[in-house]
Amino acid sequence: MTHDITISDIAAAEKLMGIEYTAEERGQMIGNLEGQLLSAQARRAVNLENSVPMACRFDPRLAGFAMPHGADALVRSQVTDALPASDDDIAFAPLTHLSHWIATGMITSRRLTEIYLARIEMLNPKLECYATVTPDLALAEADAMDSLSKAGVNLGSLHGIPYGLKDLFDTKGIVTGWGAEPFRDNIPQSDAAVTTKMRAAGAVLLGKTTLGALAYNDIWYGGWTRNPWNLNEGSSGSSAGSASATAAALCAFSIGTETLGSITSPSQRCGTTGLRPTFGRVSRAGAMALCWSLDKVGPICRTVEDTALVLAALNGGDAADRGSIDAPFVFDATKGIDGMVLGYLPEAFEEGATDVDRAALEAAKGLGLEVRALSIEDLPYGALMNVVYAEAAAAFEDLTISGTDDTMKWQDEGAWPNTMRKARFLSAVDHVNLDRLRFRVMQAVAMMMQGCDVLIGPFMTGPMLVASNFTGHPCLHIRAGFEQIATRSAASLGAGKLTTGDATGDDTFRVPQGISLWGQLFDEGPLLNVGMALEKALNVVSERPGFLK
Repeated sequence: MTHDITISDIAAAEKLMGIEYTAEERGQMIGNLEGQLLSAQARRAVNLENSVPMACRFDPRLAGFAMPHGADALVRSQVTDALPASDDDIAFAPLTHLSHWIATGMITSRRLTEIYLARIEMLNPKLECYATVTPDLALAEADAMDSLSKAGVNLGSLHGIPYGLKDLFDTKGIVTGWGAEPFRDNIPQSDAAVTTKMRAAGAVLLGKTTLGALAYNDIWYGGWTRNPWNLNEGSSGSSAGSASATAAALCAFSIGTETLGSITSPSQRCGTTGLRPTFGRVSRAGAMALCWSLDKVGPICRTVEDTALVLAALNGGDAADRGSIDAPFVFDATKGIDGMVLGYLPEAFEEGATDVDRAALEAAKGLGLEVRALSIEDLPYGALMNVVYAEAAAAFEDLTISGTDDTMKWQDEGAWPNTMRKARFLSAVDHVNLDRLRFRVMQAVAMMMQGCDVLIGPFMTGPMLVASNFTGHPCLHIRAGFEQIATRSAASLGAGKLTTGDATGDDTFRVPQGISLWGQLFDEGPLLNVGMALEKALNVVSERPGFLK
């Protein structure tokens, strides 16, 4: 196939790229662009499944980096609370408590599983947070854990604990629909690494939690996942169902993923505690790929210590994931925070920050830490968003070229179909230089956090939501308070950047607001310790969504 390229075609392309060539330069190009186009067509003729990774792999470690720990170590806090009489109180209990009650025989895994299955049956029609529920499998796995318990065998902190798994992780023989119409009937022939790890840890699979189509927002092929605190708005995403189900106690904990806000954003909206670990710590083998250099796996829970228990089970290197990095996970729940340094970016707490954000900072300052105001190099951090667009468009190129993206429910300017179409106008040369900018950002964040154990900041204001996702630093998002606000619209990529939904309407609702904490690479322990201390000081995690009362 030949292409009849004209001077006008080149001039139009110049406008899209923001450059301008001379007439002579255009004349030189027009005669030899054909080879480039034919090469691109030849490449498109090769079928690249979503599971095929990029040859280039991202590594968050700069030169001179040394792993902070040599071996795994987990120390839990002591639990002495008795089992509540109410099923609701049991369902909302922290994982730390549920684990203790199962280990001591106060409750069986079957009873706990039945409690959650009953809540799913009652509340999932309102929340639409589970794409698939697996009651028979869940009860069989619960009975197997109870049999082990009777034999004196306990597999660890997750033994017999029912959980929800984001529906982009392969589950053998169970639909894994990725939230999108083209894949709603996809039934994997094997399990993802995360699925296998959860089973080995004794966790009980309740079902597959929803995700916004192809890991973006909260609209999926079966409906719209709601925020339990305000059923008029979505739960945000893309770990929409994981956050909604955890907030409403339709599971003990859940597994989410984040490329750029997909754990932290729904945790912000639903009031859950989300932990996005260091890039590479948790295997993504057998999970849908959105952006190979950015995708991360982490837990969504109701308390900080719960996230540590789940991460301990998820952690570990995996040769099946080219981005995997084998790194010990160390956490001691009994360790204090004396001597730690907490940093913050003052400008992040100015325009756009909320009263809850500023109150959380003041509470953190009262923890007895050394607190430092920090600064970061002025770089175009938002420009890195083009990497998200390009990798996502590459991961689902066939949908765009075949027109299958037209079958997807969400078709706004900011939705994936339009975003992926636009991405094809991105320059490959710019993309290479974006990767070089990313290296500069890695250096800038490393310099800023030098001598600092933890950084605190609002979810959206300041550069850290984007910057830390591209550097791979871990982030813990916790509930910090409440605001009375109107219903919010969905987040969007339509403006060429990530924007949160606007609040509109006369009716207002009491909804949770969170605060983010960032830690050093592969050293989530101090991050979690500070998170536990701040969680205790803020004392807001016990309140439950109003519609459940």
